Amino acid sequence: MNFHKATPILLLMLCNAFVALAQTAADSLVIVTANWNTTSMGKGILLREAEFTSLYGVPQHIAILEIKPEQHRFDILVHSPKEETSSAARRSGAVAAINGSYFNIKQGTSVCYLRKDGVVIDTTATGVLSTVSTGAVRISKGKLDIIPWHKQNEKTCDLKEGSILSSGPLMLLDGKDCDLSACNRSFVRTKHPRSAVAVMKDGSIFLIAIAGRFAGKAEGINIPELTHLLRVLGAEKALNLDGGGSTTLWSASAPDNGVVNKLCDNNLYDNKGERKVANSLCVYE
Repeated sequence: MNFHKATPILLLMLCNAFVALAQTAADSLVIVTANWNTTSMGKGILLREAEFTSLYGVPQHIAILEIKPEQHRFDILVHSPKEETSSAARRSGAVAAINGSYFNIKQGTSVCYLRKDGVVIDTTATGVLSTVSTGAVRISKGKLDIIPWHKQNEKTCDLKEGSILSSGPLMLLDGKDCDLSACNRSFVRTKHPRSAVAVMKDGSIFLIAIAGRFAGKAEGINIPELTHLLRVLGAEKALNLDGGGSTTLWSASAPDNGVVNKLCDNNLYDNKGERKVANSLCVYE
């Protein structure tokens, strides 16, 4: 490229690109040098928690449950009727849980493909959700994996055992960023509270909850930023789950109601005000 002949608009775009790269590098440094508060949540589970005065340009609160899969099994818990993740998980005997995929608030049913023990419970709705539901959690004999998924896969899936819950977007696969160009742009680019599940390079499973909608305390994250965060932390595969007021991360070993992230539905910076959801991803000993 001939910089001497570049237009002012092109030069501005180039400057913005370099600034973005610098910001990414700065954010990477903030993440790896953060003072992560680490607490044992029982056999093979650690809670890692950190607050940032500025990460991706805003304050953040991040909570992560790190699960050693060889000591645990995973399952999709269907809430019928819809129920808080904390109460449904505790009643089922789980030791940890995170809210699941997208659902119809009025009807209380999933609006993403859900297949459990060979039975199709729900299919993916059309519209925005069909553009972002590009991945799924697959559980076979208690082992969790993250796979690419599209609505057309629902017609050919013949899984007889285990569970599949679609969600999205799929953010990382084999350590590389996934293509988000077909996803609804507003959904991808707007900062929100977010939930995610990731398979790490060492084989451990991360359940992640990022707070949002608290001006000056925790303002949320968008999908490219969440992808970057998980890549820096060492994720090989990562899938976005339902976020917003649904974002709930729970441990049976945590005090009070067991919720370890900051919830937003009650407009208070605490672990109260949990939303009732249609399903959850649970961890069992």
